[in-house]
Amino acid sequence: VAIETAVELNGGKGVRIAQAFEQDAFSQDVRLGILDAAERTGSEIIIDDKLPKELNDMAATLVKVKQMKPDVLVVSGHTKGALTAVRQIAEMKVDVPMLAMTHCDAAKLSKQHGKNSQYALCASQWHKSLTYKDNFFKDGMTYAADFEKEFGYDPPYQSAESSAALLVFKDAFERANSFDKKKVRDALAATNMQTFYGNIKFAEGGQNVDKPMVLFQVMCDDAGKCENKVVAPLKWASAKLIHPIPKWSER
Repeated sequence: VAIETAVELNGGKGVRIAQAFEQDAFSQDVRLGILDAAERTGSEIIIDDKLPKELNDMAATLVKVKQMKPDVLVVSGHTKGALTAVRQIAEMKVDVPMLAMTHCDAAKLSKQHGKNSQYALCASQWHKSLTYKDNFFKDGMTYAADFEKEFGYDPPYQSAESSAALLVFKDAFERANSFDKKKVRDALAATNMQTFYGNIKFAEGGQNVDKPMVLFQVMCDDAGKCENKVVAPLKWASAKLIHPIPKWSER
């Protein structure tokens, strides 16, 4: 989503991409997605680095970023990698027009690093501000309020998708009217419903193809209070994307 957004902001022209990834299966899957997006949009990968196993230092990559000045920096290193990236980008005063990351929710970026995390873009499966609805959890804001009341923190998308999965199973069992495995499996495959988490409809391979991911940006007010606000797709946006990221000298 981030690369397509950057290209759109660049008048449809390809952009120059720097990326750094952990060597786990998830991050490598993300990397393949970026490579595919680069090819589709005519963009160029100018830095393609591996994050160190300890995920505690990405200075070598950031030095290259300062020298080569990419349009977009993409980082995927789970919670520790996200925290390291934000910390070192601030320490080294690295200017980049767009910073896209994974695991922003899990890392609690804005709580850990405050305004240093501002402007980071994060892809997510869900955000509480989305307006999907169902008859059980109602909508995202209601779900988030109930979740926080029970557990004391804002729900990450993993909690939301797990709750939605219960609704999918409930719907499938009711339509199958049976506990027979094949009947339940066939009912699951035929799922076509909306939950507070989003629309649910499965492709032949089992992927939910009816719900787009969203892109949120960390935004902070003058008092230093930061929030994650959806900026893309525009249909679901609750705020306007801030781009390019202001230079450190201008903050």
